[in-house]
Amino acid sequence: MLKIIFKGKNIENLQRLPDQGFSNINYTFTFKDTTYLLRQFKLQDRDRQLEFDIQTLVYKEELAAKPYDLNLSDGYMICEFLDGHHKEKLERNDIAQMTHVLKKLHSLTIKSQMIDLKSEFKIQDKALSDAFLMIDSTEREIVLCHNDLNPKNCIFSDKSLKLIDWEFAGMNDRYFDLAALSVEFNFELIDDAYLLASYFGREGWNKKKFDAYKVIYKTLCEKWFKENT
Repeated sequence: MLKIIFKGKNIENLQRLPDQGFSNINYTFTFKDTTYLLRQFKLQDRDRQLEFDIQTLVYKEELAAKPYDLNLSDGYMICEFLDGHHKEKLERNDIAQMTHVLKKLHSLTIKSQMIDLKSEFKIQDKALSDAFLMIDSTEREIVLCHNDLNPKNCIFSDKSLKLIDWEFAGMNDRYFDLAALSVEFNFELIDDAYLLASYFGREGWNKKKFDAYKVIYKTLCEKWFKENT
């Protein structure tokens, strides 16, 4: 059982959330009539200090829950608990809201090495190899990315859209987040077009680069779930 001290008090009323992810064990607790989220770390290959620093940065832009405490020795983080809901399908206004959030996120930077996607794959089939060749032929657009935009990590409320679970966040090409969004929400061609136009405007985007990152993201997800489930 976790021994939690929060703001100088012992916390004993942890409630495990019924809906759990793959990277953390999630609990809520109340303190002075406020509900908080406690994330006990499961993945051991994440830079949790970087995660905490990124979440602190993006919280200031109203893109994430407020982080309160990081305990590396006991392996947990405490942050604000967000009320809201997930969506499995995005309508036009949802996509516009998402691109607004991503443009704010992608305007930020943090001191960190760029993610090396090629190093994630020991073997590359032709589709993956072609995708990397395509990307290598384009200019890199390195920004702060979330890198894990699945529906469970997007919390919609009446007032806002915020992103949670920042353990995979880091410096990456902006197209990776856009591709992830398309893959995770099963976008059709018309949805992809609306996403790119909403993010970039009517011009200035590279559909081939976008499609290449979709191939990479899909393959990366398949590899990750095979190794971790």
